Amino acid sequence: MKMGEPYDIFIVGGGINGCGVARDAAGRGLSVCLAEKGDLAGATSSGSTKLIHGGLRYLEYYEFNLVRKALMEREVLWRIAPHIIYPLRFVLPHHKGLRSAWILRLGLFLYDHLGGRELLPGSRSVDMTRDEVGEPLRPLYKKGFEYSDCWVDDARLVVLNARDAANRGGHILTRTEVVSVRREDNLWTVWTQNSNGTNQSYNAKVLINAAGPWVYRFLHQAVGQEHGNRLRLVRGSHIVVSRIFEHDRCYIFQNTDGRIVFAIPYEEEFTLIGTTDRDHNGDLEKATISDEEIAYLCESVNTYFHRPITPADVVWTYSAVRPLFDDGKTEAKAATRDYYLQTEAGNGQPPLINIFGGKITTYRKLAEEVMEEVARHLSPSSTSWTGATPLPGGDFPFNGYAQQVADLVRDYPFVTSRHARRLIRLYGTIARQILSNAKSYDDLGRCFGSDLFEAEILYQVDREWVVRAEDVLWRRTKEGLRVSREEVEELDRYLMEPNLQERKFA
Repeated sequence: MKMGEPYDIFIVGGGINGCGVARDAAGRGLSVCLAEKGDLAGATSSGSTKLIHGGLRYLEYYEFNLVRKALMEREVLWRIAPHIIYPLRFVLPHHKGLRSAWILRLGLFLYDHLGGRELLPGSRSVDMTRDEVGEPLRPLYKKGFEYSDCWVDDARLVVLNARDAANRGGHILTRTEVVSVRREDNLWTVWTQNSNGTNQSYNAKVLINAAGPWVYRFLHQAVGQEHGNRLRLVRGSHIVVSRIFEHDRCYIFQNTDGRIVFAIPYEEEFTLIGTTDRDHNGDLEKATISDEEIAYLCESVNTYFHRPITPADVVWTYSAVRPLFDDGKTEAKAATRDYYLQTEAGNGQPPLINIFGGKITTYRKLAEEVMEEVARHLSPSSTSWTGATPLPGGDFPFNGYAQQVADLVRDYPFVTSRHARRLIRLYGTIARQILSNAKSYDDLGRCFGSDLFEAEILYQVDREWVVRAEDVLWRRTKEGLRVSREEVEELDRYLMEPNLQERKFA
């Protein structure tokens, strides 16, 4: 792209949808600029249940197209990101007072066959009296069903899409808010302001509104348009407790209110429990779990586990507001998770593409559909490509994680097994760039707690847009679960050192 030329596409929003579109567009030869007012994945896209799944419960709402689309994406995403995505087995205990066994069998039959499953094992019945998954449960649960879905590190999925977009020429701006836009001379003029108060303007041929829960706020405040609100803002909250079962399978529990709650092994030492569905009417910047939600999640799993948990057992919580497209459903749990695209163009004016709703599993398909719309106005140099090209660090076989860990420990014998597992899960083959020529932990620089060393921080600053300790500890990693308050403060001081942002990763 030559100096002074307009971008082909300007994207507002650095969540999974915005970064997925940026990657797809940059790989098709289009010039792309993306602006995110906070950190990448700083809101909804780091607050999911962290599953790549079809959504078994959506079958009850006859969302067959959404479930099929999502099921088809599971193995596609696993193949292109085998470091941050991996298969899980989910156990659904049969509760005689709720859905009948034949209904569950029918749902799982559809789940097995709707999405062209090739790699993931199918569903099966489970005898809880003989299988280890029955041990943590109350004795009354004697039968269950087991099926497959996938885990994803949601925040890293966002960052890796942004990184790949940047590798292909895209311009990623974080801590940069779009304050105003205007159509001028058949282009969009976009004014931004970064966290330091610096103003900048850009020109673009197409504007994409991927602001998530802020999609209408952007239309009102920046574009100056008054639209009827078709978003339903639903807060999903999760709790994390110390590990409450030893095996590596997950549970999906039915509740009497019709909702389901997951209990998932998390970060080796913990269990993740969620989610809730509550309409969110408060400040979008302050989405936090309520005491009532914490109690609800504890009570939900206590119906099943023989060892109860209490709010005092919670070591971390997180909440996010999901911008669901309002399809008129009366209950938050029933609102569609599918996405909707709206294009505003005409009379020779540059187009605005608004993105409503969506779920993390279908982000790549959403990006492809956005690009189909973009192709009506521009001429990309290539067609669909993202489903066959690995994300950064994912250039190894879909079932090759264990071998990557073993090879890393072999080549860097000073690295502990736990550290090697963490590095491969976060960075894949890029872990070797971080370790570089190190012969001992001393070669990796200062330690900021746990196994978080300066070499990894410098990589994140230089390649992953890290600015603050919370970016490192809760989005690029989850080491916030393991470091002390003093170590957090030390890391923040380090990241504020003069000229650190200009330092290059060796």
